[in-house]
Amino acid sequence: MMQNRKDFLFELLETPSPTGFEMPGQRVWASHLKPIADEVDCDAYGSTWARLKGAGSATIMLEAHADEIGFMVKHITKDGFLRIDRIGGSDAATGRGRRIQILGDKGAVTGIIGNTAIHLRRDSLGTEKAPKVHELWVDLGATSESEVAELGIRVGHPAVYTDGPMELANNRIVSRALDNRIGSYIIAEVMQKIAAEENKPNHNLLCLNAVQEEIGGAGARMASYRHQPDLCICLDVTHATDTPGLDSAEHGAVKLGGGPTLTHGTANHPLITERLKSIAEKYNIPIQHEASSRFTGTDTDKIYDVRSGIPSALVSLPLRCMHSVVETADWSDINHTIELLSQFVLSLQDSDTFSHKL
Repeated sequence: MMQNRKDFLFELLETPSPTGFEMPGQRVWASHLKPIADEVDCDAYGSTWARLKGAGSATIMLEAHADEIGFMVKHITKDGFLRIDRIGGSDAATGRGRRIQILGDKGAVTGIIGNTAIHLRRDSLGTEKAPKVHELWVDLGATSESEVAELGIRVGHPAVYTDGPMELANNRIVSRALDNRIGSYIIAEVMQKIAAEENKPNHNLLCLNAVQEEIGGAGARMASYRHQPDLCICLDVTHATDTPGLDSAEHGAVKLGGGPTLTHGTANHPLITERLKSIAEKYNIPIQHEASSRFTGTDTDKIYDVRSGIPSALVSLPLRCMHSVVETADWSDINHTIELLSQFVLSLQDSDTFSHKL
């Protein structure tokens, strides 16, 4: 069973799905859930959902985002090099010397982001700075603009790094796109776990895998307006701050392997976060706490104020090295998050409104 779960996760991680071009990954996710869901569908922009009918009429939505950061071809030089721009929050400082795949009209084309040899950069004074994104150049092996066209590549094609998943010691997993393909995986696992229960949950379960979070959360907003769930839990990643050079006074204290985090404040409804906290205590699930004094920076901000308001909360998975090719998560955190969300869904009753009263 564990191997099947890993196979599904690894397929999600290996399938390129940069913002605006998420459908390859969405099809993998939808195909996995079709055998157990009562409905699987998507909207005009590709946000994809799976629905499991409950015994009652209310709906709980679990939401994650499907897109990953990447690059986009912005210019092709006469001698066959590409210039690129960022899709989402890609880090140009880590770009040089990396292998990428450009998703062209004839399929994926492999290239490298060039790295001029240190001998030729002549930085004798130690004043070199990280490159700006427009300074990066991509070599496909082509020698002319026409050869690039023959490969099926033009301006506007997206690209992602080729780095896929691998495992480290102590049940750590490393990959590009753990932000937030790991969330897509977790909400699918929750649905599978709920579907295997002998009795139906009281609430309908709607799992939403939304597009375009990395550029502002339009997918989550559109889908939330369509479905108008009674409550929502968003699942994303958060910064594990237990690596060298990070100050907890500035960034908070979140430990890899310490359990999922609950966020308090702003979009997060206090009654939902309190229920999540009670569930964690009841089932001995380790959790950590984070503060949101202005906004969460996740799809939660785009969901909670749709229409007349959707009571929402954010649960996050600790992640090291976010927005890099070595994003690192802990399997125990993943499993504890699945358990927390599953028990939350199973705890819901008709009397649970999660609305303040005077």
